Amino acid sequence: MLITKESDYAVRILRALRDGEKRTMPYVCEQENIPHQYAYKIIKKLERAGLVRSYRGAGGGYTLLKNTAKITLLDVVSAVDKEALLFECLRHGHHCPMNEGGKKCRVHMEFNRIQNVILSSLKEKSLTEIF
Repeated sequence: MLITKESDYAVRILRALRDGEKRTMPYVCEQENIPHQYAYKIIKKLERAGLVRSYRGAGGGYTLLKNTAKITLLDVVSAVDKEALLFECLRHGHHCPMNEGGKKCRVHMEFNRIQNVILSSLKEKSLTEIF
């Protein structure tokens, strides 16, 4: 599946951080109705992707590193779901017996077309546009 619940939560985490203020994870979870058990895992992925910064200690929390106008939905989905694919057959290097010997599977080709439309749409929308 292309858009997972983690991607949804990631977008909402970034929405809670959009004002540039340092926020705690309990605050973010309460504001965006995100279960705590998922939030910490997702914020680590967002941090590795360079979208947020964490501050440790008693005054700790999280801040957004980029302006929401510079972050696309595709950036968020890619940070959380490394292979955001509609179907497994779209995975690079996936072996499909219907795609051998120079013949192309028409089903695969249609899924690939749809995948490209979705990725293009995700790339077009910044977080500012949807917040």
